[in-house]
Amino acid sequence: MRSYLLLSAILCQTAMAQEQAPMVLQYDKPATYFEESLPIGNGKLGALIYGGSDDNVIYLNDITLWTGKPVDRNLDADAHKWIPAIREALFNEDYKLADSLQLHVQGPNSQHYQPLGTLHIKDLGLGEITKYQRTLNIDSAIVRDSYKRNGKLITREYFASNPDKLIAIRLRGDINCQIALTAQVPHQVKSTLEQLVMTGHATGNPQESTHFCTMISVKTDGEMTASDSSLTINKAKEAIIYIVNETSFNGFDKHPVKEGANYLEMVTNDMWHTQNMTFDEFYARHLADYKAIYDRVKICLNKEGRNPNDLPGAKDRRLTDQLLLDYTNGNDQTPYLEELYFQFGRYLLISASRTKNVPANLQGLWAPQLWSPWRGNYTVNINLEENYWPAFVANMAEMAEPLDGFIAGLAANGKYTAKNYYNITKGWCSSHNSDIWAMTNPVGEKNESPEWSNWNMGGAWLVNTLWERYQFTQDKEYLKNIAYPLMKGAADFCQNWLIESPLVPGELITAPSTSPENEYKTDKGYHGTTCYGGTADLAIIRELFINTIAAGKVLGLKNKEMEQALARLHPYTIGHMGDLNEWYYDWDDWDFQHRHQSHLIGLYPGNHISHLSPLTSHLLNACERSLEIKGDKTTGWSTGWRINLWARLHKPEQAYHIYQKLLTPIAPRGSKGANWKAWHKGGGTYPNLFDAHPPFQIDGNFGGTAGVCEMLMQSTLKDGKATIELLPASPKQWKEGHVSGLCARGGYEVSFEWKDGTVRDCSIKAKKAGTINLLYNGQQKTIKFKAGQTQNIKTW
Repeated sequence: MRSYLLLSAILCQTAMAQEQAPMVLQYDKPATYFEESLPIGNGKLGALIYGGSDDNVIYLNDITLWTGKPVDRNLDADAHKWIPAIREALFNEDYKLADSLQLHVQGPNSQHYQPLGTLHIKDLGLGEITKYQRTLNIDSAIVRDSYKRNGKLITREYFASNPDKLIAIRLRGDINCQIALTAQVPHQVKSTLEQLVMTGHATGNPQESTHFCTMISVKTDGEMTASDSSLTINKAKEAIIYIVNETSFNGFDKHPVKEGANYLEMVTNDMWHTQNMTFDEFYARHLADYKAIYDRVKICLNKEGRNPNDLPGAKDRRLTDQLLLDYTNGNDQTPYLEELYFQFGRYLLISASRTKNVPANLQGLWAPQLWSPWRGNYTVNINLEENYWPAFVANMAEMAEPLDGFIAGLAANGKYTAKNYYNITKGWCSSHNSDIWAMTNPVGEKNESPEWSNWNMGGAWLVNTLWERYQFTQDKEYLKNIAYPLMKGAADFCQNWLIESPLVPGELITAPSTSPENEYKTDKGYHGTTCYGGTADLAIIRELFINTIAAGKVLGLKNKEMEQALARLHPYTIGHMGDLNEWYYDWDDWDFQHRHQSHLIGLYPGNHISHLSPLTSHLLNACERSLEIKGDKTTGWSTGWRINLWARLHKPEQAYHIYQKLLTPIAPRGSKGANWKAWHKGGGTYPNLFDAHPPFQIDGNFGGTAGVCEMLMQSTLKDGKATIELLPASPKQWKEGHVSGLCARGGYEVSFEWKDGTVRDCSIKAKKAGTINLLYNGQQKTIKFKAGQTQNIKTW
């Protein structure tokens, strides 16, 4: 019997690891616009491959290249003196005065993320170009392109290696080219035979900014000559290019010049390392490193519905941009595109988030412009959090590690922000925007709208990602040494920031308060942003207190005062439209379709509004009504969030409809002419599958990937017992499929198959001993696990 069970488990694991269609983006022309280029990255160094045949433009980025220097912790030391006056205005219902006074409680805006350089590979050959192809293979993290010039084939390959800290490019064929390096930031380039060296610094005073050194080496079997800032290759059959870069960034609290890293020595060592192996050996190391993470999750959303012509290798295969266009305009909702988008999100996070203490920013890693939209910064009122929604459930926990150190930097600076701006000496806070220097002050420069500038809940929201890591990994040492101290510090600030409501004795609220980037209309007709007791503030604090109390219990610590404060928080209320009120009063939004839905944080990404909790079940209909009022036309990142919200409400058709909206084909910025007439404007997806806010913000990609996970599986953990629900929001369009490697809270890895909406087979592996409550096919089963045990659960 034991042998039979063992065999059954082995067979199930084999079945769960079923084939996944090859995940490849494919195009038949070079990129003209950024939104057509193909990204590669090793978590620090990245590139956007345009793939031109005459001039192949490659934009380079280093995730540590920012303007500025460490923050001044004494900045605006007396700004807190305005808080009593703002509260007085609010409690007198003088919201106009409160809005104006808020300007005094603002500091500088964040620093800028900047591009590293631009590499040009110019083909010096003459003659007609034919049969151009360009691909990004997500399964193996490599870009390839090829074309024929005068009938002779030229091929090129590009990858970014994390273990070897380099970008590698190989050219093959009839190679006659010029390789040139330049930059938009202050720089100088020198060339020697076989090498280009570029030094420079981020825009600004060279004595006060981050410096860098980029080295490019070229190996070829042809003839090579050097000019002032370029290399020329002739009569070659192969050329290999290695790119390495280092910056002087040495930590959020270290001056980049006076205390900067020894970037010149570091980059020299990086370049010497390129002599140790061949291109193929470097690629093998890169592939092994990448696939160790990427291959953990495989997905098939509808085996029956897949068109064979959508798959790589098909004779009449549709190109990715056409696939995207047909998905909306041709009403051809192929599951292949849905799977491709899901895995593309995982690819982007692996490629952008592997640098200690430096998480993926608004652009992830890839920014071709000198001045990126919204400074390319960390926007902490949704966008940075959304970047990491898929990290744990989609089995990439390591990718969230850069966030740990970044949050620790926010906590170090945030205790000064708490004192300077709010006169709170216990705990720490962070605001709307941050940058590589872990800036925490409220932004706005004393002249911008409070609707986004005056918000201090960034740290309180962001630390819940640390609690999520513990929930998924059950790493108690991590909880004790890293997560809990940071959570407790954020909670301490909130406890001291809360004040008693002027209307209900004993009730706790925040004042002043805003709901991120949203505006209200009072019953007297005032159109404003500053209020008291905003639902979003209280939702964030409620989730933080619940999680911090739970974390304390795991560690044997008590938080009695926090428990009392939690019980006194102003409760959720339901408005005259049946929606969840966003404001303390039953006011209307100025814009009913506003992109933010911050007051629904308790539903997702939080967990305290749930169909599993009888105490909050009455709020689910109000959350649903809020989403109905907001509609389905919004920005990219907001669309990604709404997929998850609908999934948490167990509304599969609505969740799927919003996923379809996320895949709306959006024309590149600046594009004109007949080629783009069929493309749309607004939120959706660009031709290279980058998220269109618009413009590009990477958070929508990550929200979409997380949304697919949430539709397929949901999990909670309470008092050490996990509840795992299979297919809670899977639409009828995903008729027959399978997924392997999703992670559930409690330390479980889950794989399962389904057909006609019914789970057929399920395999669950436990990292540690525990008990789960498994929900599937309208049934419920309690299962106990030993540490490391895998169980095959027959579900039909």
